[in-house]
Amino acid sequence: MLEFIGYLIFILASGYYIITNLQWYNYKLERIFLHHTKPSWNVIYIAIPFGLYLLMHYLFNLGAVVSLVYIVAIYMWYKKLDKPLVWTPRVKRFFALLLFFALVPALLIGFKSLFAPFIFAFLLSLVIEKILFLRYQTKAKEKISKMEDLIVVGVTASYGKTSIKNILAHILQGEYRTYATPRSVNTLGGIVKDINDDLPDDTQIYIVEMGARVKGDIAQIATFVNPHYVIVGKIGPAHIEYFKTIDAIRATKLEILSSNRLKEGWLHESTMAKPSQNLHIFGEDIKDITATLDGVSFEIQGERYSAPLLGAFNAINIAAAIKLAKTIGIDETTIQKRLSTLKPTPHRLQRIDAGGKIILDDSFNGNIDGMLASFELVSTYQGRKVLITPGLVEADTSLNTQIAKKADEIFDLIIVTGDLNVDIFQNHIKDEKMIKLSNKSQMQEALLQHTTAGDLILFANDAPSFV
Repeated sequence: MLEFIGYLIFILASGYYIITNLQWYNYKLERIFLHHTKPSWNVIYIAIPFGLYLLMHYLFNLGAVVSLVYIVAIYMWYKKLDKPLVWTPRVKRFFALLLFFALVPALLIGFKSLFAPFIFAFLLSLVIEKILFLRYQTKAKEKISKMEDLIVVGVTASYGKTSIKNILAHILQGEYRTYATPRSVNTLGGIVKDINDDLPDDTQIYIVEMGARVKGDIAQIATFVNPHYVIVGKIGPAHIEYFKTIDAIRATKLEILSSNRLKEGWLHESTMAKPSQNLHIFGEDIKDITATLDGVSFEIQGERYSAPLLGAFNAINIAAAIKLAKTIGIDETTIQKRLSTLKPTPHRLQRIDAGGKIILDDSFNGNIDGMLASFELVSTYQGRKVLITPGLVEADTSLNTQIAKKADEIFDLIIVTGDLNVDIFQNHIKDEKMIKLSNKSQMQEALLQHTTAGDLILFANDAPSFV
């Protein structure tokens, strides 16, 4: 009986680890085992425990001992997470299937397997979720089809798509009933859920952010919502680990043009796309960019625009929104007025003044161009400058080397969080400048100890603990 209880404990504890990782990585099993940013976790919490359990159970009938140790280890792992498992209906269904495939064979025929419950639960879960998703997708399609006067705008980019979406929504909201996908919702599943649950029936303009990790992701979304207007912002090596080449990234982003009712599009020059009657290339026309700790200003076709957003890169995002807004009838005076009241997208170069310190929260910015631009902005500050970062995630060594070298030039203190890029930073940053934190729970103490009033503190790409 004790061995049986130990078996169930082990199955559920390992199930918790696996489903948590699946949730982090959008339920893509290959990403957990081939692209995990902390592959050592799979060794510590899967390979070694499974091996020990099998050894102790079959040789000494002491699998329950391993289970007790393992559940303590999983609990300690859980306590250090800043992004724990969210108990969604999908997660609950997975655990129900896992428990079923562990209990039924064991009770009926006395067959206990460590691997079979996971295999059957995962495969059946995929089938169930696919059936449910197709039903939700059909419902969402019917809803937007009934909104005959709805104008759909699609937005994608390697960098800045959430900012473009929010800027455009802010400009349009005074003139149209505008709704934009919330936060960073940009997958087909997230968009389907957003349409079903939150898209108001009286919406006039629906702005849809589109993201991708593999070829075809944006094509799926574009052919589903069929935008009338599209914006493709700056293209760069974001998620290069998955796409392998910049050309593959460009091709995937340009899948947004597959809409069957596309009227007009604005494509940043980095897309290297050819202009046509309804496709406009922008970027070179943005002139005289000035970025300070109070905001950004720039010129397009003789007109000067200013906004209280930080970072020179925001000129691209604002320019794209202006071009589309003008096309659908927003006048110059309204655009200028709306720009003056723009608020930063949370965690994207958001300025916070506290305790005599200037804090720049750029924790959701994980791309090379944006990070280097934030460094240049910080360089204009006359006081002491502090950087807190894990470096770039899903980027190669050369990009993180650029970050480390530039950080060493600009910052007086560099606090590196996590293990992902610590070796690169140690190779390119002076020892006296750098502090390494093994986990983010130590950050508050480090800030109290090493910063003071008058400092400027930049949080750059505050990755979750599983990174």
